[in-house]
Amino acid sequence: MEIGISIEAENKVGVLHKLTGILSELGGNITYTQQFIKDDGKIGFIYMEVEGIKDIEELKRRMESCECVKSFEIHSSLKKIYGKRVIIIGGGAQVAEVARGAISEADRHNIRGERISVDTLPIVGEENLYEAVKAVATLPRVGILVLAGSLMGGKITEAVKELKEKTGIPVISLKMFGSVPKVADLVVGDPLQAGVLAVMAIAETAKFDINKVKGRVL
Repeated sequence: MEIGISIEAENKVGVLHKLTGILSELGGNITYTQQFIKDDGKIGFIYMEVEGIKDIEELKRRMESCECVKSFEIHSSLKKIYGKRVIIIGGGAQVAEVARGAISEADRHNIRGERISVDTLPIVGEENLYEAVKAVATLPRVGILVLAGSLMGGKITEAVKELKEKTGIPVISLKMFGSVPKVADLVVGDPLQAGVLAVMAIAETAKFDINKVKGRVL
């Protein structure tokens, strides 16, 4: 069983080592972690997803008895709560239309017990888009990327190639000028339809297989 753990702890040397040591001693394997320091600089927030912990009560006792821990909470993992992610990047108007289709389709599948969330980044400029596409590889739970715009190529195309090679994340492109559509798995003319197909491609309750239409323009 995988659980999510949220911890607020003192921001000082050795705290993270101590907390992960407790998890290790209880047989826990950390599958995902994220940390950041709160505004005052004195408290750090740590989120971890852990598998293999059998004695949850002992985990609570050990964490709550740790002097450096200010608050501790166990909850469902983000994977269970938010599920797979559709990432939509590009020009604002096109992103909005793709998101509309994706959200509408995600609602249909989430009602039936799935968890699919939709993330958007309205952004323009080759360098900005290049960095955004490359960063998708570092995001957790990404199921598919949709690139929405009227012109994308150059460094953006190289970032798409690299993303697919490193992660295998499928990429849908709107029909646009530039070389990005040539390296995308699927090119779709209608933004609304692109959003719908993006969700269907990663939904377990859908029968759409993007591999069967790879390289096509719809």
